[in-house]
Amino acid sequence: MFRIGDILMLEPKYTSQKEKFNCMVVEMGTGCFYTDFPIDEETGKIAFLIDGTQFNVTFSNEEQAVYVFESEVLGKVKGRIPMMQLLLSEPETFVKFQRRQFVRLDVTLDTAIHPEHSEFTPFRALTKDISAGGASIRLLKGTAIQSVSQLYLWMALTMKSGEIHYLRVKSKVIRVTEKEHGNMLLHVQFLEPSKNDIQTLMRFIFEKQVDLKKKGLHV
Repeated sequence: MFRIGDILMLEPKYTSQKEKFNCMVVEMGTGCFYTDFPIDEETGKIAFLIDGTQFNVTFSNEEQAVYVFESEVLGKVKGRIPMMQLLLSEPETFVKFQRRQFVRLDVTLDTAIHPEHSEFTPFRALTKDISAGGASIRLLKGTAIQSVSQLYLWMALTMKSGEIHYLRVKSKVIRVTEKEHGNMLLHVQFLEPSKNDIQTLMRFIFEKQVDLKKKGLHV
């Protein structure tokens, strides 16, 4: 759980704009918490957010773990300093990311695989799982890719809001394992993904995990 004085990052859930706001926790309440007025990360100006605005909230703790949870603006409060009241979700709905070991999510995504140079003809495949640090991809029997050391993955991530993020990530081939019926599994590590790519992947995984938790499935 976060504490008074911790810095939170707010990302609006249902907007086509890629806005991010930073704020500090100044008071805890029952089922809610209070922050100072958030600062727009891009402009550096105070943002006045309307009641009912829904966010994904990100914070980190002393153990270097990153947590994400859903919240919304409940109102504004006049006190010693102007404060914003936010909904505090139940702790069991928080999704935890280890900074040194990204959460891996079983999900099927249509992926285009391109060579770094011209070692093979680009082809499409489906992921078995993905994290902010890499992916496992199902390959058909006979796919000649074992000798390749690096490649590019092209993916389209559809967010809960309906917006689509297109990622092109340079990747390192870790290994290729043979599965049943001669099919294979390609394991790749993302090489120096951009900060935006990592945040997009984490947000995508978080939203999928929230959906699974709401359906009562294990994640």
